[in-house]
Amino acid sequence: MMEMNKRILVVDDEETLCEALRFNLEAEGYGVDTANSAEQALTLDLTRYDLFLLDIMMGEISGMQLARILKSNPATASRPVIFCTAKDTEDDLVEGLDLGADDYIMKPYSLKTVSARIRAVLRRAAAPATSAAADSSAEIVYLGLKIIPAKKMCTVDGQEVNLPRKEFEILSKLLSNKGRIFSRAELLKGIWMDDVVVLDRVVDVNITRIRQKIGPYGKHIVTRSGYGYGFME
Repeated sequence: MMEMNKRILVVDDEETLCEALRFNLEAEGYGVDTANSAEQALTLDLTRYDLFLLDIMMGEISGMQLARILKSNPATASRPVIFCTAKDTEDDLVEGLDLGADDYIMKPYSLKTVSARIRAVLRRAAAPATSAAADSSAEIVYLGLKIIPAKKMCTVDGQEVNLPRKEFEILSKLLSNKGRIFSRAELLKGIWMDDVVVLDRVVDVNITRIRQKIGPYGKHIVTRSGYGYGFME
């Protein structure tokens, strides 16, 4: 089973909820540790975990702050993060996904829902990138902008740019199909695949971040109002 040998860290200040999640996830074959604060989580060897399930509203260090710490550390930056929270505004959702989180589950939720989301996120994390670019070992180049699929690396004028998985896949898809406009729905279906809840707004946020990161080449990612996005020479 895919679940075997996968370790999950649940971080939530509700001890009863942590234990319920631990019991149910261990029954499915996961290895599960819990922490009742981000501070406690930071005392652990975070490189041991394949996925982090984080509450947002916690003590001195919030789940958002903990996610930033995880994403800024090269040793844990690629590990999936799922937020579980009672905060339910679109801004909260966008902020969480903008940090590089892979999913966002609203409280109250069923344990069955959490389990399904974890399976989906781990499945995506284990799968090869879905873009045409990622299916090839050939580099994709436009002037000083380069995508190296085999290394999951992007460089701008020779300098490596840090792109989380979703940003890397979006840029790969656009750059390998120069001149084509992709609708938000196409990008969501091709890159997020079986995510249960992903807003169109999340695509816009990722596009904005990509434009900022690739400097002078950002202007080549164009918006066609009512249609979507494309990379134009």
